Amino acid sequence: MLLEVRNLKVYFYTKRGIVKAVDDVNLYLDKGEIIGLAGESGSGKSTIGYAIMRLVPFPGKIEGGEILFKGENILKLDEETFRKNYRWKKIAMVFQGSMSGFTPVFKIRDQIIEVLRIHGWTGDYDKRVEELFKMVNMDPQLAEKYPHELSGGQKQRAFIAMALALNPEILIADEPTTALDVMVQEHILNLLKKLRKELNLSIIFITHDLALLSEISDRDYMLYAGKVMESGPSEVIFKKPRHPYTSLLVESIATLDKDIIKGIPGSMPDLSNPPVGCRFNTRCPFARDICFKEEPKMKAFSDGDEVACWLY
Repeated sequence: MLLEVRNLKVYFYTKRGIVKAVDDVNLYLDKGEIIGLAGESGSGKSTIGYAIMRLVPFPGKIEGGEILFKGENILKLDEETFRKNYRWKKIAMVFQGSMSGFTPVFKIRDQIIEVLRIHGWTGDYDKRVEELFKMVNMDPQLAEKYPHELSGGQKQRAFIAMALALNPEILIADEPTTALDVMVQEHILNLLKKLRKELNLSIIFITHDLALLSEISDRDYMLYAGKVMESGPSEVIFKKPRHPYTSLLVESIATLDKDIIKGIPGSMPDLSNPPVGCRFNTRCPFARDICFKEEPKMKAFSDGDEVACWLY
C-alpha cells in the first residue's frame, strides 16, 4: 500500500461556526493505481487532496487522523522536512484551475526550471524540460512560449509536466478537465493513463463528472458532506451501486438514450451543523427513522464494495 488515509478530519473555523469539511474519511492508494474521489460540490473531495499535500488553506486545519506514505505518518513531520522530502518530490498536485496558475510574465520553461532549482535538481535543466514536454505529448519548443500563447489543453498538459518535474510517485489531479472541450478532455484522460503505464504512477483523480471517472479509475470513493458514502471497484460503483446517493449520481449521467436526466432533490446540509445520523438522510428516498438517529458504519461486500447505509 503506497498511501493510506485513516480517520482524516479537516475542519474550517469560520464566523458561522466549525465547518466539518472532511469528517472521519478513510481511503487507500496502491502503486500504479488510479482512484477517483467523486461527489457534489462541497463534498470534501478537493479538501482531501489539499490535506494530503498539507496545503489546507486558512481557516482550515487538519484536526485528526493519519496520512501514511509507505507506512510513515506524514502529518507528524515538521513543515521543512515535508517540503524538502515529500511535497512535489513524492506527492504532487495539479490544482483545480491550474491553467491560470502560471505566472503570465515568465515563459513556461523558466517556471518549470524554477521548480527544479528550488528543489535541488542536479541534472541538466533544459534537458529535463524537454523530457517533460515529450512525456506529456507536447513539442518541447512550446516551453519557450508564455502562458497566454498556449491553448487551454496545452496549458493543462504543461502544468502536468511541471507537476511531474521531480518524479513524484503520486499525482493528485483535481478537476484536471474543467473548462476544456470534450475532445481535449479525452486527450487529458488518455495522457493520465499513459503516464500511469509508463511511470507506474499512482493517481488520485478528483472530479464531479462521473462520466469521466468511469473511463479512468480502478476504484472510487463517493463523497457526500465530508463523508464517504460508498467505495469500491469502478465496475461495481457504476454497474451495481448500492448506496442511494451513488445510484442517484450514476442516474444523473447524461447518455444518448436518456430523454430525461434526473437530478438529486434538495441541497447539501450545512456542515457547521451537520444532521444527526446519515448525512444524506434529508435527500434520501429510502430514509427511515434510524437514518435520522444513528450514523451507519461501513459494511463490506464480497465484490469489494463498501457502503455506509442502513439499507444493508
